[in-house]
Amino acid sequence: MAKSPNCVNWSEQDRQASKDSMNSLELELPIVSSSRPGRCGVGCSSSDASAGGLLQLLLEEQQQLTAVEEFSHSHDNGNEPAQSRYYSKLLPASPPGTGQQYAFEVDLDRCSGCKACVTACHSLNGLDEQETWRDVGLLMGGTSFNPVMQHVTTACHHCLEPACMTACPVNAYEKDPVTGIVKHLDDQCFGCQYCTLACPYEVPKYHHGKGIVRKCDMCSDRLAVGEAPACVQACPHEAIAIRIVEVAQVRENAEADPFLPAAPEPRITLPTTTYKTSRVFPRNMLPVDYHAVSPQHPHWPLIVMLVLTQLSVGAFAVGLWLEQTLSPAQSAAFRPVQAVVALVFGLTALAASTLHLGRPQFAFRAVLGLTHSWLSREIVAFGAFAGFATLHSLMVWMPGASRPIQTGLGYATVGFGLAGVFCSAMIYVFTQREFWSLGRTLSRFLLTSAVLGVAATWLSLLFTRSMEAPHQDPALAASTAQQLVQFLVAASGCKLLIEAATLRHLFDRTNTPLRRSARLLVGPLSNSTLARCATCVLGGIVMPLFLLSQIDRASEGGGIPLAMMVSMIFAACLIGELLERYQFFAAVSAPRMPGGVR
Repeated sequence: MAKSPNCVNWSEQDRQASKDSMNSLELELPIVSSSRPGRCGVGCSSSDASAGGLLQLLLEEQQQLTAVEEFSHSHDNGNEPAQSRYYSKLLPASPPGTGQQYAFEVDLDRCSGCKACVTACHSLNGLDEQETWRDVGLLMGGTSFNPVMQHVTTACHHCLEPACMTACPVNAYEKDPVTGIVKHLDDQCFGCQYCTLACPYEVPKYHHGKGIVRKCDMCSDRLAVGEAPACVQACPHEAIAIRIVEVAQVRENAEADPFLPAAPEPRITLPTTTYKTSRVFPRNMLPVDYHAVSPQHPHWPLIVMLVLTQLSVGAFAVGLWLEQTLSPAQSAAFRPVQAVVALVFGLTALAASTLHLGRPQFAFRAVLGLTHSWLSREIVAFGAFAGFATLHSLMVWMPGASRPIQTGLGYATVGFGLAGVFCSAMIYVFTQREFWSLGRTLSRFLLTSAVLGVAATWLSLLFTRSMEAPHQDPALAASTAQQLVQFLVAASGCKLLIEAATLRHLFDRTNTPLRRSARLLVGPLSNSTLARCATCVLGGIVMPLFLLSQIDRASEGGGIPLAMMVSMIFAACLIGELLERYQFFAAVSAPRMPGGVR
């Protein structure tokens, strides 16, 4: 019996369609899931296994492919262009509009921590071996029975209110008004490194060889021609993309703090990077280095500059006050010596500050950020302080110079000096680190001025007394020494209490930034902590009180010479304040982006 032509044609078409579908399963057939613990699906029989089991098996295997295998198969089948610059799905279709900007989007479910993005960024930008503009950190949490581990890739967040741009004294940062990308102008930078302290995400990186800071610019030159940044192209899992975000939405999100666990609060700079995941992190999800503590870079030129500028300001202030208790003859002899001593320390401090610059030849640019940078304001204030201090020192050495003018210059010097000390404090308060809060920082700086100002003034007074012995009144000298000792002991005691108050955070239940600072002080920095306490107690309390009890004998030449004892007090106080300022930088701690195992 002959078969119907229609029947024959239908069978051939069916077989051909079946063959084509088997050759392109991952593209043509829908994905079917199975709830039966087996390969064939629910209720499959042996006949089903022979007919549809192979198809079901292949579909199940397709669902089990890793992101790398899916990526490889997709390119092997020619479904994606051979060059990653054509990854249009990872880039927005059009430039940002009004109230919008570019931003990174990171799919945490796709990030495997392979660091291909780090390598690509490193290679494209020609970075040094230890220099990175993109880093990969690790989050861990969960329980021993159900641990959770999540890799996180991070770079510059191109914030709405970038702290690096606000802090920079030379306007070496600019935020593109169209794209929102925060760029660093290498030619404008003079290497003060203030932006590395101001950025809560540790994004700007200082390059010692070039003497400047550098950072990620989202490969803006590539984006301008429609090409994806290096990190976006290099990621084999397509975990990084460039998206357009609404500025208003970023501000609203910052209120709810939907950023990474234990990361700096978004309200500080309003970062635009979006981290998305389909999972819910456990409540104890934290960076793997969350409990690690290590001393920070101490910035020795800044240590010397801060201590000596505060010494100089304190010496001028204490000198003006002391002149009110001296006789006219004593004041006339004391004023020139005190002015020169204070001026020398001040100018030495300003010279030391240039050693912190990567390109000191461009130090004159530091006033460009006067309207927004506390560092520019500090430089202007101390510049005026140095100018008035120099004029004051010249006037007091001129015979017949007007006393009111000398006094006026002295008060102007102290006024600008105190303004400079306040600006110095605000430089660190701006970073919003708890260890550098306004109360702690300003009180420390002012007390340093008091302690060292008294010690330096006492030395100047003794030098003047040795030159003008016939004019000295022993009773007046003893009374003056008693006032200086009381002031020195009180200032040193207050400072010790303020510094010791940090150690109470060792008993905090949570690992707060202040607790990490306290752990540093009693751990890696314990030697400097002991040395700091010893010098402060000896130079600021014990030795002055002992000298006060022996002041009469020392003045008459008996016992330990007075000049030697006061010199020892000054040296101990100076060393103690240098150690305190070292701890000020080394013991600071702040929330940071997830890092690696340390």
